[in-house]
Amino acid sequence: MENKGNYYITTAIAYTSGKPHIGNVYEIVLADSIARYKRLLGYDVRFQTGTDEHGQKIEEKAKDAGIDPKTFVDQVSETIKGQFDVMNISYDKFIRTTDKNHEEQVQKMFKKLYEQGDIYKSEYEGLYCKYCESFFTESQLVDGKCPDCGREVESAKEEAYFFKMSNYGDRLMKHIEENPHFIQPESRKNEMINNFIKPGIQDLCVSRTSFKWGIPVDFDPTHVVYVWIDALTNYITGLGFDLDGNSDPLFDKYWPADVHLIGKDILRFHTIYWPIILMALDIKLPKQIFGHPWLLVGEGKMSKSKGNVIYADDLVKYFGQDAVRYIMLHEMPFAQDGTITYEIIIERINSDLANIMGNLVKRTISMTNKYFDGTVSRQKIDNEFTKELIEKVKVTTHNVESKMDELRVADSMDELLSLFRRCNKYIDETTPWILAKDEEKQNELMDVLYNLLESIRVGAILLSAYLPETSEKILAQLNTKVSTYDDIDFGLVDSYKVTSNPETLFARIDEKAKLEEIEADIEKVNVKVSKKEEITFEDFSKVEMVVGKVIECVKHPKADKLLVSQIDIGGEVRQVVSGIANSYSPEEMVGKNVVVVINLKPAKLRGVESNGMIICGADKKNFEVLELSKLPIGSEVR
Repeated sequence: MENKGNYYITTAIAYTSGKPHIGNVYEIVLADSIARYKRLLGYDVRFQTGTDEHGQKIEEKAKDAGIDPKTFVDQVSETIKGQFDVMNISYDKFIRTTDKNHEEQVQKMFKKLYEQGDIYKSEYEGLYCKYCESFFTESQLVDGKCPDCGREVESAKEEAYFFKMSNYGDRLMKHIEENPHFIQPESRKNEMINNFIKPGIQDLCVSRTSFKWGIPVDFDPTHVVYVWIDALTNYITGLGFDLDGNSDPLFDKYWPADVHLIGKDILRFHTIYWPIILMALDIKLPKQIFGHPWLLVGEGKMSKSKGNVIYADDLVKYFGQDAVRYIMLHEMPFAQDGTITYEIIIERINSDLANIMGNLVKRTISMTNKYFDGTVSRQKIDNEFTKELIEKVKVTTHNVESKMDELRVADSMDELLSLFRRCNKYIDETTPWILAKDEEKQNELMDVLYNLLESIRVGAILLSAYLPETSEKILAQLNTKVSTYDDIDFGLVDSYKVTSNPETLFARIDEKAKLEEIEADIEKVNVKVSKKEEITFEDFSKVEMVVGKVIECVKHPKADKLLVSQIDIGGEVRQVVSGIANSYSPEEMVGKNVVVVINLKPAKLRGVESNGMIICGADKKNFEVLELSKLPIGSEVR
């Protein structure tokens, strides 16, 4: 195959704070489909992804886990890699920002920017979101909270180095105007220009002193390099870039990148900060930065704080690898957020994959076996239906390429699905089961089946970019090696000898049974994710809990769901009102040694005063009080 040239595609590197959900993994699958398609066309592709491993949040999480930060990120990086691998991602490079070469180059770049006057030391005072590791002004907040994640921000003041971004604003604007496809989609470009560039680019904080887990500034080791110079430069250090001029040949071969594929929430950092850093270092800018939309569960962005997270490995367990790839790629419009639910997943698998694609392949191969013992050849019998089908194959190849040139992956998949629909319509139009009854129509019947097999072959070649395993299975069942993009034209296979046992590519799913299976698994392993703001150890230490014995318990006189308990907490009896009457009778509570919060401010519940709280576990239906049987009454619980 002719080499079409080099093609370098990258994704944002995943933050090693924990296991990535499918909203994170979607980006990697999207990039994988683009990389696979470019390889199919004959490009020499370099596909890079990886992990972002420094920062305050990671330092804190490692401390909470009782391990050092490097051990923590080693573990999480492997978890992230596992989530990518379960989706059959064909990356060429998995970079980690703790890689020795990356850290060395970041230090060199920081020092050069400082020495040439682009970086200066000052003091930062403002608002900081530790979850996003970003600073904001008061005007940038949304309802007083972080505009990116919606969590609380805190005041911060510390010595820091700053990058004079403002020196490069006009040059960046000129580059955007002269390269209209530099930021895509168009709506994202307008957002960056109107909201951030035209109002004036603010200088960027590029070092921190309030935590230590980062790349040290070698000429001022009380500072560590802040996330953006560290994380963004992975796109060149992953190619072996060396500031001193000793770069790996990969850098000259693949840079500038053809596309940085990123989430829309980090577009500002990639379209403003990153180009300016490259300008200051006199390095060419990437050709395009594409900000993809979010993958939503129901109507909301996936977030562990919202408790609506779905993981890729769980979906693959329920539905299979290629089915999940299909959902991720097909349900994401070009510029708008995409929505998935378990019901949508099942509907798409049943309608698109089982009915349209899978049924077509199995039905065609089964008829080929039934009528011709699995062997057919082209008869070139012209009719209106055949001409339309062959034209559809040609148009599909062209349309898929056109859509993929614009990174409209979901639209390109629709083109493929349209071809398979047309094949099914061709079966209805030509009625092979009727032709089979007429001895004089055997050549026509053979031609119909050949045309179907050949259309499926072309479709399977294109499908390899999106559903690689399914593509392989189809081509194996067709028993053909004519499967490269050079073989994409209709009619290149003279005859077929198909498998005698066609495989079901996608089985139909019983929605009710599958949802019950998923719900049962969720209930089995469900760990409640906090939907509230994080608290410190100091905050938690304010809660005073002791072991108490319930010596008397009655129903609340005015509320069926409440019980009123008298609890001996060691030298004192407290009255506590609890909403546990649906799970316990008064008689069942008497004699239990329970955990009681004793420093709650007294409150009246339906007219009865409560001076504490009984600690309980709860699911959707029931409560279970926490009992301690060995500790004496009044023992502190902590």
